[in-house]
Amino acid sequence: MEPDRLARLFAPQTSLRGVGAALAALLHRATGGGRVIDLLFHLPDSYIDRRERTALRDLQPGKMATVAVDVIRIEPPANARQPTKAIVSDGTAFCELTFFKGFPRGKLPPGGKVLVSGRVDERRNMVHPDHIVALEQADRLPGVEAVWPLTAGLFPWQVRKAITEALDAVPEMPPWHDLALLAREKWPDFGPALRALHLPAAPPPAAARNRLAYDELLAGQVALTIVRRRVRDRPGRALGGDGTLRAKALTAFGHTPTESQVTALAEIDADLAAPRRMLRLLQGDVGSGKTLVAVLAMLRAVEAGAQAALMAPTEVLAQQHFRTLEKISPVPAVLLTGSVKGAARTRVLAGLADGSIPLVVGTHALFQDKVAYRDLALAVIDEQHRFGVDQRLSMGGKGSTADVLVMTATPIPRTLLLTQWGEMQVSRLSGKPAGRKPVRTTLHSLATLPDVTDAVARALDSGARVYWVCPMVSESEATDLAAAEARFAELRDRFGVAVSLAHGQQESAVREAALADFAAGRTRLLVATTVIEVGVDVPEASVMVIEHADRFGLAQLHQLRGRVGRGMAASFCLLLHDDSLSEIARRRLLLLRDTEDGFLIADEDFRLRGGGDLLGTRQSGAPGWRLADPVLHEGLLHMAARDAELLLQKDPRLTSARGQAVRVLLKLFEQTAAMRTVHSG
Repeated sequence: MEPDRLARLFAPQTSLRGVGAALAALLHRATGGGRVIDLLFHLPDSYIDRRERTALRDLQPGKMATVAVDVIRIEPPANARQPTKAIVSDGTAFCELTFFKGFPRGKLPPGGKVLVSGRVDERRNMVHPDHIVALEQADRLPGVEAVWPLTAGLFPWQVRKAITEALDAVPEMPPWHDLALLAREKWPDFGPALRALHLPAAPPPAAARNRLAYDELLAGQVALTIVRRRVRDRPGRALGGDGTLRAKALTAFGHTPTESQVTALAEIDADLAAPRRMLRLLQGDVGSGKTLVAVLAMLRAVEAGAQAALMAPTEVLAQQHFRTLEKISPVPAVLLTGSVKGAARTRVLAGLADGSIPLVVGTHALFQDKVAYRDLALAVIDEQHRFGVDQRLSMGGKGSTADVLVMTATPIPRTLLLTQWGEMQVSRLSGKPAGRKPVRTTLHSLATLPDVTDAVARALDSGARVYWVCPMVSESEATDLAAAEARFAELRDRFGVAVSLAHGQQESAVREAALADFAAGRTRLLVATTVIEVGVDVPEASVMVIEHADRFGLAQLHQLRGRVGRGMAASFCLLLHDDSLSEIARRRLLLLRDTEDGFLIADEDFRLRGGGDLLGTRQSGAPGWRLADPVLHEGLLHMAARDAELLLQKDPRLTSARGQAVRVLLKLFEQTAAMRTVHSG
């Protein structure tokens, strides 16, 4: 089958019979896209089984029911504001069918026998039943009905009609799966699997959903394996070093690297010494010492006579990294951010271009077109969670053979490592450097807020510095969350000028001044939003209070907690939560209380809430998947990873019969980067 036969699937939804511009706009909003394929991949989230008949006396409020009844009489409304009612009975009880508009008079003739299906209200009646059919036409009542996520103004019958048309556009697909796997799992073909889920005659079997999930997972894993092989095959250069600069840096650092730091550095060194470009993820928990590893890797590039750059997402974090470099690097380092202007910027750009500046730290400014390097050999990228595969591959573009090291302090669940980061080799730092103390974490109801404030007062009296984190900046009528400004005002009344405020809506100079005052000890209680999540390093801070902790993402809470425990004093994290917690929220907070292992936290939170964009702002839901569930199908993901590796070992150019079919699969799931690589050879 030629890939262009997929054209109907990527056509606009208005190409479907009966879908005009207005309906297409509603479908686009519900499905997240305006193409036929978006409609087909908008799977039902539940099903209604209307096959079982229920006696009226057995109706249960809140449940769906299908009843065979006689129409006793119709009760017209007394005025236009009242509903029309049909009184029905099956001999066991009576029931009212209520219609506020659009009374279906032809379907409910007095004396007629009908099947009625709908939701039962608290009085054991039905308001606007979903279906009414004559008893002799019972076959017209759908036995099992899909329930799709909708949007305002969109009705189930419209979705069903559009999807029925869309299913007719699905061509016969070639067998991109191993035939033995299909037989073993009893999976239907692609088109029949979609039809079984959207238009089921009976509750759809798990095999149909698993088949489609595996389609999506295999496409992703084949794409990542292709890209990973492309990375391995990209020409690079071997970077050798004699270790002299590293030795001086470690002397200035004053501590022996941890065992995991030594291991991670050895893995990075092996990549740097190889004649291919490195693309490696350095995954380290809060306070695990990633920056030291990055600096030592950068110094190897300098020892080899080249340059290295470290890019951070914010100016605050870039400045923090620069201070570390200034302390321990035996060679000059400069800072390049948007605020470096004029003559200072000119000097930096000239030094990078002529090679007199070997090390640079900055923000996105490092990779602007006007910035040229004499010989950039290593690019280190910190906390770049939102970069895709192509972007990560291009970050070394400032150097023709530059190696790339990506760092993250957010522990990544194993499942996401296989999907969003699967093209990279991974080094993991575990444990904490010497001197880091554990943080004691406790849970407190918001009803105990006065007691928590008293505890903060005692901590301040003892000389401690305290973070107080709130999830909002100003009061909102839509929520009862405490605002940072309101909490700041209350705490300022009690503790005076020792309290400062930092949040994202302040002018940057005001916010930076508040952070600087806290770091210098001029203030000792900092009320803040999540602007302190990364890039704030105050070893003297030993107490962290987080209001409405149950409303934060668990990974985010772990990051916030990592702001304390950086000095020699015993440290504490107080999680304030709503009085009534859901069971999942309670389990999440208890997990945070009981462990500081960010990798365990990330894996468990993934299972409790789904992956979401754990590394970004969206904290739950599937990580870019439409047909697969990150928890339910985790086993299929590992199976797809193995399948993709074996397939590309045997058929790296995808020229076999199965390989040609997999090309169609890649196009179907829009794995464009992999497709370009396959086509270019």
